[in-house]
Amino acid sequence: MGFLSSLFGSKSLDYKTLVQQGALVVDVRSTQEFVAGHIPGSINIPLDQINAKADMLLKKGKPVITCCRSGARSGMAEGMLRSAGIDAYNGGPWESLKQKI
Repeated sequence: MGFLSSLFGSKSLDYKTLVQQGALVVDVRSTQEFVAGHIPGSINIPLDQINAKADMLLKKGKPVITCCRSGARSGMAEGMLRSAGIDAYNGGPWESLKQKI
């Protein structure tokens, strides 16, 4: 396995199927950023509120796909949610994720 594929996996995640199976798309940008544009059906939980909302997301019993502007905040949110026991995935930039789902 090559270095990059060992870091990022050998195949990309099928976000469309995850969403079709009920995964929640959580946009972790600020409320102002979210209002300016977002994926239809996504919910806005700013990164600084993720830990406080983790129990609510865990109770939903669904996978969570995080997104933001560049992928940095969504990566941090993914780690926080995984630590809380949630099946979470970093969807990266919301505009790119929108094209994949």
